[in-house]
Amino acid sequence: MQTVKHAYIETFGCQMNERDSEIMAQLLARADYQPTSDISRADLILVNTCSIRAKAEQKVYSLLGRLRRYKKKKPELIITVAGCVAQQEGKRIQSRMPHVDIVLGTQNIFRLPELVARAAEGGRQLAITLAKDFVIPSFNGVTVPVLNEKDAAGRSCRQFVTIMQGCNNFCTYCVVPYTRGRETSRRPADIIAEIEKHAAAGIREVTLLGQNVNSYRGIDSGPADFPALLQAIAAIDGIERIRFTTSHPKDLSDELIHCFARIKKLCPHFHLPVQSGSNRILKSMNRKYTRESYLERVEKLRATRPDIALTTDIIVGFPGESEEDFAATVDLLETVRFHSAFSFKYSDRPNAKAVSFPDKVAEDVKAARLSLLQARQEEITLRRNREFVGRTLPVMVEGRSKTDGQCSGRSTTNHIVNFPAVDLAPGRIVEIRVEEACLHSLRGRIIT
Repeated sequence: MQTVKHAYIETFGCQMNERDSEIMAQLLARADYQPTSDISRADLILVNTCSIRAKAEQKVYSLLGRLRRYKKKKPELIITVAGCVAQQEGKRIQSRMPHVDIVLGTQNIFRLPELVARAAEGGRQLAITLAKDFVIPSFNGVTVPVLNEKDAAGRSCRQFVTIMQGCNNFCTYCVVPYTRGRETSRRPADIIAEIEKHAAAGIREVTLLGQNVNSYRGIDSGPADFPALLQAIAAIDGIERIRFTTSHPKDLSDELIHCFARIKKLCPHFHLPVQSGSNRILKSMNRKYTRESYLERVEKLRATRPDIALTTDIIVGFPGESEEDFAATVDLLETVRFHSAFSFKYSDRPNAKAVSFPDKVAEDVKAARLSLLQARQEEITLRRNREFVGRTLPVMVEGRSKTDGQCSGRSTTNHIVNFPAVDLAPGRIVEIRVEEACLHSLRGRIIT
């Protein structure tokens, strides 16, 4: 009788990393590895890494260091490092950490079963090539999520779907072109086939992923660009909601903006990273748009879809950022009044051009600016959330909330909504009258 093998996966970073981890879990299942949430039971440990910020990379190295003791207790354990840190620091990881068996770059995740088999026979594996002509494989047969232990009570109703990866923009602070390669889009037929499988399995909401989904270009036959792809996905029976992330403001076309009016299934939520409110800093970042053009896009989005919720990313303390530059960013918050914002201190990243920029901002100054900006955004977020009080929202149930007797779901604007209810099946849409607004969620009651 064959012994059951277990795989433990730890994921750092963005939604694309989460989806990559799902794909690798599915590939491992084909190699007879079942998922486990108990690291001590694992026959294989996979760490899927992020290097977009220094803090994320530090967490990765800290975890990898702690894994030595697991390898010592169980020498046959296969330890794998995947993702952006693996791509960027693969040879260094192999040199510093002899307990790591496999280092797997971002374009090589589909080779995982092959490399695991080789590692089991003895010999460390390194696969970190980045090809300019890389095409995302179809990975037929592994598109439906593998159930893990936390899903035992019921299948999720939401699913990430990668439509492209890589980036051609070369923002001066960013490592993505060096860790994910140049932009490559998936074949439209593969995307549609995957989403149809998800819909047949009970998925009701998909989030389309890419470093810059706006620049999606179809390969072979089918939808030729991102708006056309959205139209094709909206035609799939069973899919009730469509989201996407992330977008670059310079590639936000009028045609895509008009999709929010034309496509009923497209949720009125747009994550549009601005990074800075200062034209001088935006130019230094190589963002290829201005404050004015960004605000023009915001105005068109709101004119087209008045109920749209806008969120963003902001970097504070970029090299050379003056008090005037930072004040321009705070002023942009006041002007746009984002529903929420992810904000971070600038940190040097390997290979990014800004590493060599002069006039680095002191850490205490960056910390003070970040604290001020986040405090002001929290005030704006709470006020924006209070605008929903008294309104009725269609909420897709996701499951039980952390509060006893409560269910949790998500509005079309991507707000978490908690409400008293008996158990409801994930994916069901209920009408909720909002009674209270908190900083990170809304609370209400079912009216239908």
